[in-house]
Amino acid sequence: MAELSEEALLSVLPTIRVPKAGDRVHKDECAFSFDTPESEGGLYICMNTFLGFSKQYVERHFNKTGQRVYLHLRRTRRPKEEDTTAGTGDPPRKKPTRLAIGIEGGFDLSEKKFDYDEDVKIVILPDYLEIARDGLGGLPDIVRDRVTSAVEALLSADSASRKQEVQAWDGEVRQVSRHAFNLKQLDNPARIPPCGWKCSKCDMRENLWLNLTDGSILCGRRYFDGSGGNNHAVEHFKETGYPLAVKLGTITPDGADVYSYDEDDMVLDPNLAEHLSHFGIDMLKMQKTDKTMTELEIDMNQRIGEWELIQESGVPLKPLFGPGYTGIRNLGNSCYLNSVVQVLFSIPDFQRKYVDKLEKIFQNAPTDPTQDFSTQVAKLGHGLLSGEYSKPAPESGDGEQVPEQKEVQDGIAPRMFKALISKGHPEFSTNRQQDAQEFFLHLINMVERNCRSSENPNEVFRFLVEEKIKCLATEKVKYTQRVDYIMQLPVPMDAALNKEELLEYEEKKRQAEEEKLPLPELVRAQVPFSSCLEAYGAPEQVDDFWSTALQAKSVAVKTTRFASFPDYLVIQIKKFTFGLDWVPKKLDVSIEMPEELDISQLRGTGLQPGEEELPDIAPPLVTPDEPKAPMLDESVIIQLVEMGFPMDACRKAVYYTGNSGAEAAMNWVMSHMDDPGRLGWGAGWGGAAARPTHFNPFTSTDFANPLILPGSSGPGSTSAAADPPPEDCVTTIVSMGFSRDQALKALRATNNSLERAVDWIFSHIDDLDAEAAMDISEGRSAADSISESIPVGPKVRDGPGKYQLFAFISHMGTSTMCGHYVCHIKKEGRWVIYNDQKVCASEKPPKDLGYIYFYQRVAS
Repeated sequence: MAELSEEALLSVLPTIRVPKAGDRVHKDECAFSFDTPESEGGLYICMNTFLGFSKQYVERHFNKTGQRVYLHLRRTRRPKEEDTTAGTGDPPRKKPTRLAIGIEGGFDLSEKKFDYDEDVKIVILPDYLEIARDGLGGLPDIVRDRVTSAVEALLSADSASRKQEVQAWDGEVRQVSRHAFNLKQLDNPARIPPCGWKCSKCDMRENLWLNLTDGSILCGRRYFDGSGGNNHAVEHFKETGYPLAVKLGTITPDGADVYSYDEDDMVLDPNLAEHLSHFGIDMLKMQKTDKTMTELEIDMNQRIGEWELIQESGVPLKPLFGPGYTGIRNLGNSCYLNSVVQVLFSIPDFQRKYVDKLEKIFQNAPTDPTQDFSTQVAKLGHGLLSGEYSKPAPESGDGEQVPEQKEVQDGIAPRMFKALISKGHPEFSTNRQQDAQEFFLHLINMVERNCRSSENPNEVFRFLVEEKIKCLATEKVKYTQRVDYIMQLPVPMDAALNKEELLEYEEKKRQAEEEKLPLPELVRAQVPFSSCLEAYGAPEQVDDFWSTALQAKSVAVKTTRFASFPDYLVIQIKKFTFGLDWVPKKLDVSIEMPEELDISQLRGTGLQPGEEELPDIAPPLVTPDEPKAPMLDESVIIQLVEMGFPMDACRKAVYYTGNSGAEAAMNWVMSHMDDPGRLGWGAGWGGAAARPTHFNPFTSTDFANPLILPGSSGPGSTSAAADPPPEDCVTTIVSMGFSRDQALKALRATNNSLERAVDWIFSHIDDLDAEAAMDISEGRSAADSISESIPVGPKVRDGPGKYQLFAFISHMGTSTMCGHYVCHIKKEGRWVIYNDQKVCASEKPPKDLGYIYFYQRVAS
């Protein structure tokens, strides 16, 4: 590289900016690849746009924008000294004491496992003229001051990825319990000793909770791995309804752990000292003797890298490296994302769409590629498939590699992808664990939005479902079709093959709990896959069905079949359900999934000779005469929501059936499933246990179209509806291929919300087609009415119903909101396990314990 002259630096001085608050500084990762400052060529950070680029892509940015001046950042790792604070007079490094990030006492994400030597230069393209950071002293003051302030500001600024990762998050923020000020405490309680506690129902002497109403001392919940307690404290709440309990051993003059079983959360009790004194406990004299719940959670977070419970434990696994075997770093409970994208980019259609067309996608990328969906998905696909980042983790610094480092690779960290795809989403934008099925559908929805006028890889999953409803009173039928992407397979527990063993286990468990003995070894229900398939295709009775032939209520049966078979069949095992108390639970079940699958018998037949269709007449609506807002039966609404329907749809059902009960409201929902724009489901609105099977991005409407009750003010009355749509939102929608008129209409219909407006357009495609056709018939040109043709319906592929298992995603934990995900994928004739950064040949893939299975059509 040539020496940078004063004249060259003066020529670009006006383009050098000092980053301000609110500017996104991308100095950790290339916008087009996963190269970082530690990569061989370092990272070039544009000193005008603050975007980072590897040596491979920096000239692309220069050619597109004309920006010439870059900060070249190159870091070299060296071993980190053990504890440099020893003997220096500085305090030692603190362990985290709060379940928090970015605040005092929380996890310090700035702490690194290595030390780095940093080389900083200013480089001017296209000739790569350069000057070192410490070589600016000889320049004129005006040049030196301007450049130095920009360089120092760039180096000290929090990067965009760090801001995303380190948003001050406090897992300890607790609310005051609603029971704290009126807690009932029984008279004449037993006096609680200051130590020597034991569960009153078993021999547990740790994890003990004092009920603040009656003074019972009971053990806590059992964790998914069998540790913890025996659930006696929560069982006591279910029996008595006494809500608050304090964890013994955590009581100090500063407070204690208080849990509200009624509110199902850790809470604050401002009157804790008074409540404890009722049992003879003086807070001021108590000392901490047990770990708080926060400390237990911190311990788990610090151990997470060693968590191998879900792996094929006890079996040495051979690590794999190279193209297609790239691991993904866990960005904080992001294993659900890692598992889903590993599977998707093992499918040729997604590879062709995003990886094979990488160069074209990058050429068409906007000035800021970090905000472009296609660019970031292509970058992710290339990172996974190229093999460039599938290499053993770096040496520890002394030239040797420990065994764990030989198994783990650096992999890739898809921060830009996660930030973009989760932007604005109430769940995926957080660091909380999520449901892999929910994320799969969310990603499918995002692909739909961005493939409107081009090749759509979602077609491999898309299929038509045929639903037949038969009125038993008249024998007349109704056939409907809907689009789906997942076959949700029920689990009939009564079909378990080991019923006797299960009954014996339950009896042993009951006896052990009564006699306060250790619980017996777990027995898992073994349900045949054939029974699950039979349950899927079995007729389902629909009570209180509104028969259009009778114009009255009747009983009907509904059967579900495939109207088409997709190239790739996605099967979700419905392990997550609700108990009788509406508490989500996971079925502990083993299902031997077949390697070869034939579902040809589930193909629908359509209307058969001799069958008579039900009249296509809408059921009567019950509309209250009073203009005032009516009262809706909240209990019925809750029942419908728990069955998996959106809140606004449930409110409409209760309203239009005149509060006639759950059966009538359910009938209304079932009768209006096919109404365009009436009902819809989007990813993220509920848990896997609640989602109905009829999710469809083509008919999905936004939930911000609530029921507007007579006499009440609704969204239409807000000032936002009258405000003109923001021009930047209009431009964004037009850039997706829609006309300006359509963009304006969508924004006005959704109170100028960009996210909701995009959803609104996709859910009203048929209406927009009709309007465009009307415009043309009235003499307006197609260019005036719509920028390009909009597909009138989803495209589905069809073929034989014979499949072969090629991947599955497994979950471990008691809920989709906790635990861990890994995936197994069959590649080159062998099974491979992808566990975040670990990619290994699988010795014994647990095919019977999966959550989501992916089958590939067998070529005929």
